[in-house]
Amino acid sequence: MSGQNKFFTFLENVVAPIAGKVGAQRHIGAIRDAFVTAIPFIIVGSFLLVIAFPPFGEGATNLWATFAREYRDQILHPFNFTMGIMTLWIVTGLGYNLAKTYDKTIKSPLLSGVLSLSTFLMISAPVTDGKLEMSYMGGAGIFTALLVGIFIPELMHFLKKHNIGFKLPAQVPEKVRESFDLFIPILIVIVTIYPLNLFIVNETGFIIPQAIMELFKPLVSASDTLPALLLISFIAQVLWWAGVHGSLITGGIIAPFVLANLTANQEALASGVEGTQLPTIFAQPLLDFFMMAGGSGATFALVLLFLRSRAAHLRAIGKMSLIPGIFNINEPVSFGTPIVMNPVYFIPWILVPQICGVFTWCMFKLELMHRIIAIPPWTAPSPLGAAWATNWSVMAIVTVAVNYVIAIVIWYPFMKVHEKQLLEEEAKLAAPTEEAASGKPAIA
Repeated sequence: MSGQNKFFTFLENVVAPIAGKVGAQRHIGAIRDAFVTAIPFIIVGSFLLVIAFPPFGEGATNLWATFAREYRDQILHPFNFTMGIMTLWIVTGLGYNLAKTYDKTIKSPLLSGVLSLSTFLMISAPVTDGKLEMSYMGGAGIFTALLVGIFIPELMHFLKKHNIGFKLPAQVPEKVRESFDLFIPILIVIVTIYPLNLFIVNETGFIIPQAIMELFKPLVSASDTLPALLLISFIAQVLWWAGVHGSLITGGIIAPFVLANLTANQEALASGVEGTQLPTIFAQPLLDFFMMAGGSGATFALVLLFLRSRAAHLRAIGKMSLIPGIFNINEPVSFGTPIVMNPVYFIPWILVPQICGVFTWCMFKLELMHRIIAIPPWTAPSPLGAAWATNWSVMAIVTVAVNYVIAIVIWYPFMKVHEKQLLEEEAKLAAPTEEAASGKPAIA
């Protein structure tokens, strides 16, 4: 067996099963679903932020800029209660979704989500002069939310599994019985986590979310690097090629970091920092619209090549995939070509996002493009999504266009190899038909 075949066999028989198990792991799945719950709030909040800070500079006098300056506080009020408190949605969703996986012991996942929310607020939102502190309800509290959202369902599962709780008569209604299941978890939170928070404040001056952010600072900083971006892309693409939904697996892992990066940019923009000098680069739209235009592998370029192919099969796939590809849905081209498990396309499938990622990173790093402050829907056409994410930066559209060219150049020779194989197959299939039509016997 050749080295190439051994490599592909390794991916199929070793990497894919392991990735499948990781993707099915209950905590990763619950984290992923919790972030999905928060997406509508994040998208709407991002859109409001773009309206509040138009891409013209503070001295602009056009209608949009004048309106934004005059009514900025009113525009940002809904932002503060959508994306500004996204951590509340995430901790509730995580507590709920993880509890659902313990359906044999936790009968009411909603109560788990509510207790997760209550616990998070108890340690992250101190009340001063009757005012609730909101600093850690956004991206700054994301890691605390994850820890709390995992701890509460695990605590409830442990207590029920070991029959620790109130023993109520059978005549008690089920809903009342479920509510009583919260008493002991609430007491445990009050006598353990809350005193721990007070102790940390007394010893360090930090509340728990502050302390956790300090611990995670090196990881957050490391996540906003080109090697981290390329590694995430590489893992996702390899898993996709092996038939596993790579984006779901990597997305659940990187979501806290890219959201923390996005929040840092939004806070810097609100404080008056120039858009090209915002502190972070790696946010989700960098993957969705710059590196993966048309879907994983940046396959919209391949769809355009297919439309001009001489092979009937590829032309048919191109026509079928064009409209979905515009909206970053590439299952028709990925599975119809097929690209998945096809050695011909492995190299460009991995390489195209990497090269596009390097080019885009350089555009951000050289301050030629406004950095990302918003998360549009991932189905937005790439030029539109890229412009929206970067506060309507014209250079974002230019960057996407260059990435299209890069993708076409890299995909082209591999597409021609596949096209040649298909044309030979089509010629073999057509030969008997032509012979039958002419009445001439086939040559032995």
